[in-house]
Amino acid sequence: MTQLLELDYQLEDIDIVAKQILNHTTSKTLLFYGDMGAGKTTLIKSLVKLLGSNDDVSSPTFSIVNEYRSKKDSIFHFDLYRINDEEEALNFGFEDYLNPMNWVFIEWPQHAKNLLPEDSNVVEISYKNKTSRILKLSQIHIINPVNK
Repeated sequence: MTQLLELDYQLEDIDIVAKQILNHTTSKTLLFYGDMGAGKTTLIKSLVKLLGSNDDVSSPTFSIVNEYRSKKDSIFHFDLYRINDEEEALNFGFEDYLNPMNWVFIEWPQHAKNLLPEDSNVVEISYKNKTSRILKLSQIHIINPVNK
């Protein structure tokens, strides 16, 4: 894994953080890791806005996937927290959304780790305190048994 960016930020600076991510990302697929309430969805809201979408962004906790539109791109936002296994992800067509031409934001990607695209960026968010977070953006190359 190659680290691309590390930021220590306040929650009110989320738009600046989103812009930094878009400036440093090497993939349109971003995998979001962090504890419940760490700010994954809040960051995704800012990213979607910066990508030019006027859509209302909300957590797809129950719908599993939300689609947003910008002038140039489709943006798919997944929350895999509630899926039980990778077979469930396959049953709702998860792999059909993984087109490198679209932006794909995946919260709780560890729930479908063997289905993830080979080239993705990881966004790790951790708590520093109530209003501060630490973010690490990394580039990974996943070797999936399915893709061998």
